[in-house]
Amino acid sequence: MIGHLRWPATIVFVGFVLLVSLLGFVAARWKRADLADLHEWGLGGRRFGPWISWFLIGGDLYTAYTVIAVPSVVYAIGAYGFFALPYTILIYPLLYVAFPRLWAVAHRKNYMTAADYVLGRYGNKWLELAVAFTGILATMPYIALQLVGMEKVIEALGFEGRGLAAHLPLSIAFAILALYTSRSGLRAPAMIAFVKDTMIYIFVVAAIVVVPMKLGGYGAIFDAASTAFDQKVATSGGKLAAGLLLAPQQIVPFITLAIGSAFALLMYPHSMTGILSVRSGNAIRVNAIALPAYSVMLGLIALMGYMAHAAGVHVADPQDAVPHLILAIFPDWFGGFSFAAIAIGALVPAAIMSIGAANTFTRNIFKPLIDPGLAARDEALLAKLVALVVQVGAVLFVLRGATRFALDLQLLGGIWMAQVFPAVIFGLFTRRFSGWGLFAGWATGMALGTLLAWTPGAWVPVHAIFGSSFAVYNGVTAIVANVVVAALLSAARPDWARNETEEEYADLPAGKAAA
Repeated sequence: MIGHLRWPATIVFVGFVLLVSLLGFVAARWKRADLADLHEWGLGGRRFGPWISWFLIGGDLYTAYTVIAVPSVVYAIGAYGFFALPYTILIYPLLYVAFPRLWAVAHRKNYMTAADYVLGRYGNKWLELAVAFTGILATMPYIALQLVGMEKVIEALGFEGRGLAAHLPLSIAFAILALYTSRSGLRAPAMIAFVKDTMIYIFVVAAIVVVPMKLGGYGAIFDAASTAFDQKVATSGGKLAAGLLLAPQQIVPFITLAIGSAFALLMYPHSMTGILSVRSGNAIRVNAIALPAYSVMLGLIALMGYMAHAAGVHVADPQDAVPHLILAIFPDWFGGFSFAAIAIGALVPAAIMSIGAANTFTRNIFKPLIDPGLAARDEALLAKLVALVVQVGAVLFVLRGATRFALDLQLLGGIWMAQVFPAVIFGLFTRRFSGWGLFAGWATGMALGTLLAWTPGAWVPVHAIFGSSFAVYNGVTAIVANVVVAALLSAARPDWARNETEEEYADLPAGKAAA
């Protein structure tokens, strides 16, 4: 089991993981408050300023699986994998314009989740449940994918095992995660994010400087990658589209994947949790200006897919490309540091995701459906239990050998979460949509997106439209249908659009939010 371990790398890896675990427990004393209160445990008391929230939101959106998955797609098929870069850029104007306004409403009305806001805005409990259900549905496989990233670096360290023993290090890491998340709540990932992001930046800067120096420069890297893609295309008989540039048939899917993913990213419960935990609307605007630094980092990380080809890395699973590139180029001690950065990059978002899902379940499913009189302290206790269940469920997801299904299901996550966008964002700027119209639109988008994505034996993210020669991301097709249905029903039944709390929002200008 441990006979093939790279001991210098393993010692460094374990040391840093234990360090951040200690910080997770210490975080309960940071900005000390009553963590038996759900707002303190689940939103950090809404007291995080621009600097802390920059690390928190960045650590929330840019995960360990980003470090593994994006370069793995670039390694496998080339330029197509860079769709993740424009979609992260597209979210920043939305963050700047819409979310200070959403924060102001949530702060005033004591909302903790997107479903809280939707209920208050439209007074429709079915729409509230739809938004809550969608968020939890899409979050579970997202957490499981963090485990995939951790497993790849643990395997690269040389850990071997059979059956359940193969997952022992992963299970231990997430047991520690469950303990400090339960104790410290959102303060734990907020504190750990400082260490995580610093480590990731050191790793990325080292990679973009050292790797080209050892491989003959970026010209040699691009030449090697181009040759590898040409060989893949030739081997496939021209059926595979791969290269340093997009093939003509990849252009429309690339564009629609970027747009559709941008609709979805900020709708996830963990994204909403990070954003609503800040102390002012202005802090959100500052983050919208500063967060593009993470997009620059993402572009540099994606280049590692090309670097792996130049380094002679040959792996059956493209997700192994980055770990093997690290082992091929760097000394073992720095490999352990880099692997620890990736693993910690899994623990931070996994904690926020489990907290976001727990807040949503407690506030918007359990309380309205099962126990409307649930006391505030019992809310916090239930949320802690649900966070634990979510984390255990994600581990079991991997233990059952369902990681491929988890990857396929994650492709649905963006399709599903995009269907929440109209209900959350439109209500901030217009009164023309009704709760029932938006609910019908959501149901239409969910059904159509899932149907388009389903093929026998697999889920596919894009689908040819009306027999055309180009494919469109299913999330974009579904959200168009969603908005059309919502608009038509809202116009046909304007009485559905009456909102009992409309006056609560009338004095919030589109460009301003309370600070």
